[in-house]
Amino acid sequence: MNLEYFIAKRLITAKDYKSSISAPIIKIAISAIAIGMIMMIISVATGIGLQQKIREKVSAFNGHIIISNYDNNQSAVTLVPISKKQDFYPKFTSIPEISHVQAIATKAGIIRTETAFEGIVLKGVGKDYQWSNIKEYLISGRLPDFSKELNQEVLISQFLANRLNLKVGDSFNTFFIKEGQNKLPNIRRFKITGIFNSGFQEFDATYVLGDIRHLQRINKWNPNEVGAFEVFVNDFNNIKTIGEQVYEQTASTLDTKTIIEKYSYIFEWLQLFDFNIIIILVVMIVVATINMVVALLVLILERTQMIGILKALGADNWSVRKIFLYNAFYLIVRGLFWGNLIGISLLLIQQHFGLIKLNPENYYVNQAPVYLNLGYIMLLNLLTVTVCFLVLLIPSYIITKISPVKAIRFD
Repeated sequence: MNLEYFIAKRLITAKDYKSSISAPIIKIAISAIAIGMIMMIISVATGIGLQQKIREKVSAFNGHIIISNYDNNQSAVTLVPISKKQDFYPKFTSIPEISHVQAIATKAGIIRTETAFEGIVLKGVGKDYQWSNIKEYLISGRLPDFSKELNQEVLISQFLANRLNLKVGDSFNTFFIKEGQNKLPNIRRFKITGIFNSGFQEFDATYVLGDIRHLQRINKWNPNEVGAFEVFVNDFNNIKTIGEQVYEQTASTLDTKTIIEKYSYIFEWLQLFDFNIIIILVVMIVVATINMVVALLVLILERTQMIGILKALGADNWSVRKIFLYNAFYLIVRGLFWGNLIGISLLLIQQHFGLIKLNPENYYVNQAPVYLNLGYIMLLNLLTVTVCFLVLLIPSYIITKISPVKAIRFD
C-alpha cells in the first residue's frame, strides 16, 4: 500500500507530468471540471434564486392562499362582501401551518392629475396587514399607518409615480365608479407617504395600497365586511396540501385559491427552470467525465512501461488500477477546488453588487437573484466526484489487459 501511494504521489506532482505528453490533456481535464462546476453552481443558484424571488413577490401582494366569495366575478371589483366574523379570522388555529391571515378589499379606479391619468386598483388594507412583505421594496418615504383613525395615506409604485409625475408628499384625486344606477363617481383624495418598486410590473402598474375603510364607505359596507382574506403559510412547499385543508375548513359559500392556481402561467414558467437546471447539470457532468476519461486513458498509455514493471514486481491489477484512480481523483479535486472558488466568488459579487441586470418585463426582477446554500454546493461536488469516479473505473480496466512482458518492451 505504501508503494502505491508513493507512485501515485509521483504521478500527480507537477514536476512529473509538466513536460509529458499528457500535460495539456490533464490541464484540459482540470479546466473542464472547474468550468463545469462553475456553470452548475451558477445555474442552480440563479435558477432557485429567481424562483424564490418571484414567488416572494407574488406572495407579498396576494398572500399564499386567497379566500373570497364563491362567484364568477374575475374583475378587480369586489361586488359581494364577506363578513369578518369567521372561525379562521384573525387566526387560523385549526391549521398550525398557517402563520397569518389578513383582510383586504380591492376596487378599480382612475387616478387623475393635471397632466395625466392612470387606471389603478386600490387595495384596501387594515391594521392587520403584514407590511414586512412590502417593506423591502420601499424605495422612498415611509409605510402608511392605518392602525388609528381613517386617513388619506397611500403607498404607490415607482412605475405609477413616474407616469403621473408624482412624488412622496404629493396628493391626487382618484375616481371610483359607483355600482347601480347613479353614474356619478366617488372621488377620494389621497396623499403619497411612500413609493415602492417590486420590479414585478404586473403589480407595480396596478396596485395602490390604501386604507380599507375608504372602500368600505364607497361600497356602503359595514366595518365587519371585507372583500377577501389573504392567508400566509410557513412552508411554501406545502401550499397545495394546506390549500386543500383551508378549502375543507371554510364555508361552502367561500372559495379558496392558491397563488399557484391564480397565477398558473407564472408558476408553470418557473417550473421550466427546473428542467433547464437538470439539463445543464447533465451536460456539464458528461463533459467533465469525458475529459477525465480521455486524460486517464492518455495517462495509462503514457505509463505503460511503468505498469509492466509494477506487474513484474508482483503488483496485482487492482493495485495498479488504484494508482491511476488516485491520480484521477486528485485531478478531479483540483478542478472542483477552482470551480467552487470561482463560482462562489462570482455569486457573492452578484449578490452584493447586482452587476447582472434583467428586464423586469420578462423576468419580473431587476437583477439576477442569487440563492447561496452550502448544502446544494456540497451535493453538486459529491455528485460530480461520484459520477466521474464510477465512470473512470471502466477505462482503468484496460490495465488488466496489459501484459508485463509487452509493456516493459513498449516504447
